[in-house]
Amino acid sequence: MYSRMTHGIRNTRPFAVGLVCLILSFCIAAQDGPPRELGKKEADLVELTKLDKTLKLDIRYATANNFVGRAVYPETRAFLQRPAAEAVVRVNKELRKQGLGLVIFDGYRPWSITKLFWDVVPEEKRKFVADPKTGSKHNRGCAIDLSIYDLKTGKEIPMPSGFDEFTARASPAYAGGTDEERRNRDKLRHLMEAAGFTVNPNEWWHFDFNGWQDYAIYDIAFDQVGTEKKAR
Repeated sequence: MYSRMTHGIRNTRPFAVGLVCLILSFCIAAQDGPPRELGKKEADLVELTKLDKTLKLDIRYATANNFVGRAVYPETRAFLQRPAAEAVVRVNKELRKQGLGLVIFDGYRPWSITKLFWDVVPEEKRKFVADPKTGSKHNRGCAIDLSIYDLKTGKEIPMPSGFDEFTARASPAYAGGTDEERRNRDKLRHLMEAAGFTVNPNEWWHFDFNGWQDYAIYDIAFDQVGTEKKAR
């Protein structure tokens, strides 16, 4: 009896070990993907230029002109959740009355790109990027990076710092720079906040749409936007 029991245990041991390994592998894989959240709204990402063709795109992450030093987006496109996108269009229309317009640097960002940013940025600069463990508001389709340009010249108007400049000048509260730069920065902030956005405390160009927490964290590729609506 004892012999048969121990023989049975020995026979099941490889199965048990294999099961444990499978569970561990699943857990490790899960940690490599975006955080899972329940009870979120379905994605309704829309392309900004399809709502307003006058929005100017300068998608730096589709070029080598960014802090990573290489293109991380396959296409020059910008998306947001529909309510946020419609709010951006309203701001652009207001600026056009003044001979100005919005230039878009980034909108929805797949979670895998947020993880890449976290991995390549030195630890002392990580306040400028999102922790992939909690995800970014960009991953939710509710954050946008943008500035203002002159419709006549096509050039960006002066700001206290450049886009993705990881210095104190990037703060929306930075007191340095010229009067013109601060006025331009504050103009952008005023218009965006009136449209339902909140400025990032470290980046004058980054705005989060109010209610962002209602949306899930997505890792949908640009060419798959619109084909997968369910929140992940």
